[in-house]
Amino acid sequence: MKNNHQQQKHHVLLTGGNGLVGKSLTQALLREGHRVSHLSRTPSIIPDVTTYGWNVVDQQIDARCLDGVDTIIHLAGADIADETWTPARKLEISRSRTESIRLLYRLMGQRPHAVKSVISASGIAFYGDRFDEILTEQSQPSLDFLGTVCQEWEAAVGEGKALGLRVVIFRTGVVLTKEGGALASLVPMIQSGFGATIGSGRQWVPWIHLQDVVGLYGLAVRDSSLVGVVNQTAPGLLTNRQFMEALARHFHKPLWMPSIPAFMLKLMMGERSAFMLNSTRAVPPERLLQAYHYTYPTLDKALSAIYA
Repeated sequence: MKNNHQQQKHHVLLTGGNGLVGKSLTQALLREGHRVSHLSRTPSIIPDVTTYGWNVVDQQIDARCLDGVDTIIHLAGADIADETWTPARKLEISRSRTESIRLLYRLMGQRPHAVKSVISASGIAFYGDRFDEILTEQSQPSLDFLGTVCQEWEAAVGEGKALGLRVVIFRTGVVLTKEGGALASLVPMIQSGFGATIGSGRQWVPWIHLQDVVGLYGLAVRDSSLVGVVNQTAPGLLTNRQFMEALARHFHKPLWMPSIPAFMLKLMMGERSAFMLNSTRAVPPERLLQAYHYTYPTLDKALSAIYA
């Protein structure tokens, strides 16, 4: 993989720029000297970022958002873990991802633009619960709800290839950061002395540090030879038991019981328990390992940095 545009500065338009990844990515791109705009219903609080308005439900968008833009990063989508998955919520989760990028593509078909690349999020939920199977980008998708959402999301983003765009899709793993996500619920449990493995503990956890998520998006902005679907996970994947043991070790706490039974999680969370119980051994591709130096390749390094 050749870094064709390392010195070139880009004008990047982000959807979902106010989210956990979006805010960190915006700041990183600005530090590298890129120009960054947001497409959002709420203004960005980050200096030097222009926000253009849109309403995906009503299919409204400020046409000026494409002015001077050469790269789009698509992170928009309703929070999957935030609410119970009613039929209406499921529809919102899917449409917020697919109809948003299609709204942009329709705008691109209606006016001149300079966009060359679309870089999008997806999720390792694409693969579903696969036990110990090593999952690459060529592995078959799951037919459950989240797997279907990821397939529809990637298909919508992939429509950009017909417009002559370079398309990169990151199937992102469990993002580790002090600001939220999985650690926000797991760490208090560990610190209180009530840590435990979840379910069988044998399920694989496809984690990645937030800084490496941001770094990989930065690579995709700079490197025009990076194309297609990419597993966005750390090289040092662990089982849930290994993951929880590493957390407990870091905070000098014991794991007080063998496990939290899977049936209890299913009763409490319903379908959303898949976040905790699915085993997804999604490994990053060799081409990525050659092109990108992970800042946090192991969980111990990631935890030391997050809780320094």
